[in-house]
Amino acid sequence: MKSKLLGAVAALALLAAGTAGQAADYPAKDLQGIIMWGAGGATDTVARAVTPLVEEALGKQIVLVNKAGGSGAISTAFVAGRPSDGYTLLYGAENPQLHKVLELAQTDYADFYPVNVLARGVAVIVANNDRPWKTVKDLVDEAQKNPGKIKMGSTGPGGLPHVVGALMKTVTDFNVTSVPFDGEGPGITALLGGHVDFMPAGLSAAAEHIKAGRVKVLAVVNNDELAALPGVPPISKDFSGFAKYLPWGPFYGVFVKRDTPDDAKAKLVDAVKKAAATSKFVEMMEGRGNIMMNLAGDEADVFLKKWQSTTAWVLHDAGATKASPEKFGIAKP
Repeated sequence: MKSKLLGAVAALALLAAGTAGQAADYPAKDLQGIIMWGAGGATDTVARAVTPLVEEALGKQIVLVNKAGGSGAISTAFVAGRPSDGYTLLYGAENPQLHKVLELAQTDYADFYPVNVLARGVAVIVANNDRPWKTVKDLVDEAQKNPGKIKMGSTGPGGLPHVVGALMKTVTDFNVTSVPFDGEGPGITALLGGHVDFMPAGLSAAAEHIKAGRVKVLAVVNNDELAALPGVPPISKDFSGFAKYLPWGPFYGVFVKRDTPDDAKAKLVDAVKKAAATSKFVEMMEGRGNIMMNLAGDEADVFLKKWQSTTAWVLHDAGATKASPEKFGIAKP
């Protein structure tokens, strides 16, 4: 009996030593990066811009895979099911923070460690060039005259278009038909083809189309004009009731499972923080109207909880959630 016990203790010691050795050698192989949304969207654009810079810092390749679906629930479930070894990264946006109240999943960023919240985006409302509207007020006026007839590009429950649409409904009568796509990229492609009439989207996803004149911008979801879009009015200009929700917008980050070894998390934090601070990445992000954050760990967790609290309760008060945030311990702001 004693020899068996000693053998078990020795085996545990060897396992612990092996695990510590693996953490010290991290990363010993290439990594996989799971992008929450489809190709061409804001999250995809940010992920593919920062990854080469992270690879330089880590000395390993990160193989990127788009895994869209379920407003981000497919990708979060996939990464949650992978080993907690730091070799599977989640490139995510804000959506998981609403999954519980929308009853899409029981997982949110409390289950993941924020390697870096890279930046906060600003949303814009863009329309097909053939539509007659020049402002959001023009769009709302037509929607009120023809309820349900105007088609809005969406990314499903909890996505940016869904949230902006719900916020609009709290300040005015706004009845449009939502058409879901697997990310902002596919949604904007549909907008270009006239399959939908307008779409709230992250400026990162729409910037190149705006510059090329392929879509028209009706408003920025902000209290002030943006330097990147001179002359485009803030949404609060025509709808003052929207001001109480601002600033609000999407965000982009890199995450691993919460119980990933500390050594691996530290190396990832260092690599991504360096990448996010490079002039190349900062210029690209700011040129697309994003506000740099470069937050990790506890500091990022504070931001994530505040965003979840504000947005979940706003949607709940607007009748756009399926369950109360209180049920999940989400504090009221």
